[in-house]
Amino acid sequence: MDFKDYYKTLGVEPTADEKAIKTAYRKLARKYHPDVSKEKDAEEKFKEANEAYEVLGSAEKRAAYDDIRKYGQQGRPFEGPPGWQSRAGAGAGNGGFESGDFSDFFSSIFGGRAQQGGRAHSSGRRGQDVEMELPIFLEETLSTESKQVSFKVPQHSSNGQRMADITKNLNVKIPAGVTNGERIRLKGQGAPGVAGGDNGDLYLIIRLAPHPKFDVEGHDLIITVPLAPWEAALGAKIAVPTLTGKINLTIRPDSQTGQRLRVKGNGLSNKQGQRGDLYAQLKVVMPKSTDDATKALWEKLAETAAFDPRAQWSN
Repeated sequence: MDFKDYYKTLGVEPTADEKAIKTAYRKLARKYHPDVSKEKDAEEKFKEANEAYEVLGSAEKRAAYDDIRKYGQQGRPFEGPPGWQSRAGAGAGNGGFESGDFSDFFSSIFGGRAQQGGRAHSSGRRGQDVEMELPIFLEETLSTESKQVSFKVPQHSSNGQRMADITKNLNVKIPAGVTNGERIRLKGQGAPGVAGGDNGDLYLIIRLAPHPKFDVEGHDLIITVPLAPWEAALGAKIAVPTLTGKINLTIRPDSQTGQRLRVKGNGLSNKQGQRGDLYAQLKVVMPKSTDDATKALWEKLAETAAFDPRAQWSN
C-alpha cells in the first residue's frame, strides 16, 4: 500500500490554513466534476480531491494524518510508525478494510468500511454544510412569527457523484438580538449524509435590510425628525414612528438641529430580550416656498430679533 500525500493532491503546503485548503478543494472539484469535466481521468481525480479534503478539511482527521505523515514513503509500501493504527482509530485485527469511495490508504487509517463477520459496514460520510444569506427587515427581529426560507441542497449518490440539487423550505424563527452579519446554525438541515452519515448543517448569514426611516447603531435606532422653524423655536408635540407604532414626542422650545432625544426601550432586542433605545435626532427644515404674508413675518422677525447665528466668528 502506497502512502498518499493529501497536501500534494490539493496542491497546498502542509502549513496551509483551513481557508486555503477549502479554496484549493473547491477549485479542483469544479475542474474535475464528472458531470462537467472533459479532463482525462476526471472521475478518479475528483474522488482523490474528495478524499484529500475529507481528511484535511477535518481538524481531527488532519491531526491524525499529520501524526503519521512524516513516516510516509511515496512509491514504497507504507508501514508507518509503531502503533500508528491504534492511534488513528483503525484496528488491524478487524479482518482488513475496503471502501468503494476511499482508497485502501484512507481506510487503513480512518476505517472506511470495516469487514466484520464477512459483511461490510459503512462508517458513512457527513453531508455538506449549506450557507445562505438571509435578508430580514428590522420589524422581523421583533416578531415572534416564523419566517419561511428556501434554499438549494446539494445531493450526492452513494458513490459520491454529484446529483441535481433539491429545493428545501423551512420555517425559521429569528432569534432575539440578531445583528447584521451574524451566523446562525441550524443543525442537520444541510445536505444529507452519504451511506448513513450525519446530515450537514445550514448556516444563515443575517443581513438587516436598510430601513427608509431608521439607522442602526448596535441595538439602538436613530430616526431623523424634521422640524419647522417655529416648532423648534416654540416647542411642539409631534407623532414619531417606531418599529411597533407611533409615539408622541415633546419638543422643547429653543431646540437645535442635531439634538438627540432618547426614547427608552424602542430600539432592537438584545440576546436577553431587552430592547435598546430610539434616538430622535432633530433637524430644522425650511419651507420650500414662502407666500407674501409669511415673508412679511420673516422680515419682521429679522428686524426685531436680537440674534446673530455667526457671533462666534467675531471671537
